[in-house]
Amino acid sequence: MTEIAVVDDATRTELEAAAFRRLVEHLRTRTDVQNIDVMNLAGFCRNCLAKWYRAAAEARGVALTDEAAREIIYGMPYSAWKAQHQK
Repeated sequence: MTEIAVVDDATRTELEAAAFRRLVEHLRTRTDVQNIDVMNLAGFCRNCLAKWYRAAAEARGVALTDEAAREIIYGMPYSAWKAQHQK
C-alpha cells in the first residue's frame, strides 16, 4: 500500500499550483496537440482550463474575462494561437 504524505494546506496549495503551472507549460509547448484531441482523450481542453481559472478568480472576487483567462492559459491572445496553431 502506498503511503500518502501529509502536508499542511499551504504546502498542498503550493504543490497543486506548481503542478497546474507545469500542465499549462506543457500544453503551451505541445501546440501540435489540438484541443479536440485533448478533449477526446481527457475530457477537458485548454479552453476548459481557462474557464476553470476564470471561475476560480470570480469565486475570489477577481474580475477576469474569458479572453483574459484564455490568454493566461495559452500564453498569448487566443486569436493569435488559433491563427498559428489550430488546424
